[in-house]
Amino acid sequence: MAKTFILDTNVLLHDTNCVNAFADNNVVIPITVIEELDNFKTSEDERGKNARMVSRLLDSLREKGKLNEGVKLEGGGTLKIDMGTENILPSHLSLNKADNAILNTAYYYFKNKKQKVITVSKDTNLRLKAEALGLDSQDYTTDKINYDELYTGMREVTAPAYKIDKFYKEKKINLEGEFFPNEFVILKADDDSNKSAMGRMSQNGEMVLKALTQKEPAPWGIKPLNKEQRFAMELLLDDKLDLVTIIGSAGTGKTLISLATGMERTFEAENYKRLVVCRSVVPVGRDIGFLPGTKEEKLDVWMGAIYDNLEFLADIKHPGDSGEDQVKYILDSGKVEIASLTHIRGRSLPKQYIIVDDAQNLTAHEMKTVLSRAGANTKVVVTGDPHQIDTPYLDPESNGLTYVVERLKGQKTFGHIKFTKTERSPLADMIAKLL
Repeated sequence: MAKTFILDTNVLLHDTNCVNAFADNNVVIPITVIEELDNFKTSEDERGKNARMVSRLLDSLREKGKLNEGVKLEGGGTLKIDMGTENILPSHLSLNKADNAILNTAYYYFKNKKQKVITVSKDTNLRLKAEALGLDSQDYTTDKINYDELYTGMREVTAPAYKIDKFYKEKKINLEGEFFPNEFVILKADDDSNKSAMGRMSQNGEMVLKALTQKEPAPWGIKPLNKEQRFAMELLLDDKLDLVTIIGSAGTGKTLISLATGMERTFEAENYKRLVVCRSVVPVGRDIGFLPGTKEEKLDVWMGAIYDNLEFLADIKHPGDSGEDQVKYILDSGKVEIASLTHIRGRSLPKQYIIVDDAQNLTAHEMKTVLSRAGANTKVVVTGDPHQIDTPYLDPESNGLTYVVERLKGQKTFGHIKFTKTERSPLADMIAKLL
């Protein structure tokens, strides 16, 4: 028996093509959802763009038939826009509230049409109310991953001591088992010799562990403080990799190391024309409202962490000089651009070193939009902490950063590493572990 999925507005805004994700089942969009999309469509943010995309998709489906009667979808199911009915919910649930109107539609299909109804929403409270009414409900899980099993980019492997000796001598060794291209391996002797070695799997998918190519990396004067930072630099300084992702909690050095390598590859090696640093403009806690000024002045508020790291790097490169003056000189050079993700939409960025910071606040669809901006010979570095999400309806398992890591592991031009050690300060390390 085909199921009937009732979609909430936030599902459509989260994935603009979600109507085609329900196989050969029936998809129902309550008219209240269309009204909410209409309210969002004039917004200049990502929600407004997604609302317009959904509206265009639904409009294109009208060519297949009448949406109020149902039209065929790609997977064999049907899509219908339902005009709703009189309130059949308990009297204290007013239809003046959009969530209740959506639930009323679901309850009508369940009680009057005797259909197998599932309410799909990223709103926990709506799902709870659906369950209280006796309706099945679920989160939109098509782009969800298992965070506990997320690829870390590295692993430990035990090996005979003689193999480790051979690795040091020949700079490579064959390994048994299944590994991903560009995955880091820490070899440890299976005896009491305490011998160990670190290497990186070859890019072509062969089970060959090779010695790290960067002997003592120190891009822009920044030296790695632990093995994970060492591995990250190996990936970031490798121009053969098109995409590198770094996950880690606050203070692990994600942004600083990415900026340092970006500065080195842009200013010193001159392998890229420009360093582009962008992040999503999402407030933490209460928003501070409208900000006056130019685009640069508005961005100063949101990009404080970027400027702080640039000033730190400037102090290292030119000790004794004013950090603020050095940052101004770097920005005035035209080789560094700091922008919100909104400002790079629609652009093509060839031969650039792009850093996308705080990417845990992006949806999978938004991440795809950002990464598709990369032009020829461009390298993209994506960083974030899945446990510091400031966007409603996203979590460690459904954000764009972890989605990209899970989907792209195994690609030969992709590298990933997870940071676990906080290096900012003893206090930051304690907070990251205990709070």
